[in-house]
Amino acid sequence: MKIYLVGGAVRDALLGQQPGDRDWVVVGASQAQMEALGYKAVGRDFPVFLHPHSSEEYALARTERKSGRGYRGFVVDADPSVTLEMDLQRRDFTINAIARDEASGELIDPYGGVRDIEQRVLRHVGPAFAEDPLRVLRAARFMARLAPLGFTVAAETLALMREMAASGELDALVPERIWQELRRSLASPQPSAFLQTLHATEGLGPILPEVEALYGVPQRAEFHPEIDTGVHQELVSDMAARLAPGDALVGFAALTHDLGKALTPPEQWPRHIMHEQRGIAPLEALCARLKVPQEYRQLATLACREHLNVHRIAELRDKTVLELLSRCDAFRRPERIAQLALVCEADKRGRLGGAEDAYPQAAELRRLHAVAQAVGARDLATQGLQGPQIAEALAQARIAAISAARRD
Repeated sequence: MKIYLVGGAVRDALLGQQPGDRDWVVVGASQAQMEALGYKAVGRDFPVFLHPHSSEEYALARTERKSGRGYRGFVVDADPSVTLEMDLQRRDFTINAIARDEASGELIDPYGGVRDIEQRVLRHVGPAFAEDPLRVLRAARFMARLAPLGFTVAAETLALMREMAASGELDALVPERIWQELRRSLASPQPSAFLQTLHATEGLGPILPEVEALYGVPQRAEFHPEIDTGVHQELVSDMAARLAPGDALVGFAALTHDLGKALTPPEQWPRHIMHEQRGIAPLEALCARLKVPQEYRQLATLACREHLNVHRIAELRDKTVLELLSRCDAFRRPERIAQLALVCEADKRGRLGGAEDAYPQAAELRRLHAVAQAVGARDLATQGLQGPQIAEALAQARIAAISAARRD
């Protein structure tokens, strides 16, 4: 029986990054032996155990054989005769197929993962990669994290991912797993790499058809020098990651704020906000299909509907500013204003040459919200007034506060 550290902890250490959870693989042992040593069995699909003291996960070395469609259609063999090299061979990418001997510290790297880390290449281990459609999403998600380090996807891996997308295997992915990979990508440093990787392999359409529809839609050149709406979306997503690092909630709202542009001719954009209203339908379809959590849906809907209003907040009447705040439920959910401001700033600065532009609208939105929020019903002379009358008096007082703040 031998124990090896495997996967992300080894990879991250070689990249000079802080390792996350540690995963261990055990070679030459059976389930009975592990339990006799005090390990607690927790694996549902294959033998995984918790260490009796550290609670870290230890899995028996195993092989997998494709038995059906999708990412769950596998038969697992965890016989004690399975070698470490056989276990590593079933992994997705070479950079994840490196092990370290617990006793000696020696690296075991049968598939060239160390070389690919040095050369900054994301490469699949072998043909078995094509058996699991989830790996297409994992490749894109890894790129959202690794692209800032200079990583690119190997040409042969891109080709294989393109074949997998064309085969229809991506249709077997369940919404929960798609959402999990998307959320983690949006919390990564460069979400655009997730979109670019899927778009380049024709996998974005099966996964996020509403976002894929943005590619090729022309922008108004005087406002968007990048021209292509899909390219603009990539820049917006990266700017959101820069403004709100690790915040997938802001990232999702930024990703979906412009879905209506695929449905509205560009010549209508300067005069109408139809694409904002039309964007609600594809946003709702995306959220329903992926079972997106309610908090994400709500902020995304606000961003889709209101970002043009925030952009022109200086032109809005005092009453209209209060109506905007009320539509955002800003007095019960004040955090939404800061989140919406970040999304709108990402949209405005997410364009070629615009990354360093100032966006005073964000500060103004937060300032006017704070001024209005400071006015409460207790500050008013409401004696003798009924419910609707109190609400109207409160609204008028908040409008007056907004007006005074703007004069100042």
